[in-house]
Amino acid sequence: MQNKFENLTVVSNPIVNQSLCTIRSKDTDTQGVRLAARKLTRILLYEATKNLPQTDMEVETPLTKFVTKTITNDITIIISPILRAGLIFTDEAVDILPQATIRHIGMYRDEKTLKPVWYYNKVPMPVDNPEKYYVYITDPMLATGNSLIEAIRVYVEKGIPQENICCVCMISAPQGIEAVFGEFPNVKIIVAAVDSHLNSRGYIVPGMGDAGDRIYNT
Repeated sequence: MQNKFENLTVVSNPIVNQSLCTIRSKDTDTQGVRLAARKLTRILLYEATKNLPQTDMEVETPLTKFVTKTITNDITIIISPILRAGLIFTDEAVDILPQATIRHIGMYRDEKTLKPVWYYNKVPMPVDNPEKYYVYITDPMLATGNSLIEAIRVYVEKGIPQENICCVCMISAPQGIEAVFGEFPNVKIIVAAVDSHLNSRGYIVPGMGDAGDRIYNT
């Protein structure tokens, strides 16, 4: 798929490609999928967090004082995994951004309609100065885009700018990307791969199968 979307970033390097190869293979066991997925999610999160604002700070090394850049401390960073598969991002995210708040979103896909069904929502919190909120919604697979659209809507309705919302996924389908940007053109999407298409059951092809089942051995 040719990248025709300004806010879509496809991250590609040898480590990403090797990790994708591992998680895609039907012969990779759960432990192997999980380890490769965590490696992949860390790389994607590094790319996603490039939008965080920075400020100058003076620090003292063992040799001298100097001014350097660091993340601004007057912002609120939210990591919002879509349960259950999105949890694979959480450990890496907390390591990278210990100041972040985790806000879980629980949805499952109705297998007949392919629409998301809510069962858990830890997002309802007051939002002061919404322009200072930076949200990272994580879900390994961007298939139809329906779940991501519902998750994004929760934050947009709180006044958080679309530009401050980033969706971080491992594998995506063209239909899902187009659906998300059709609703929210100014959000950012970070992925490691854009695959061919969705099959009749709404699964990404070639994909990796059901990400939750592969990651959690269910």
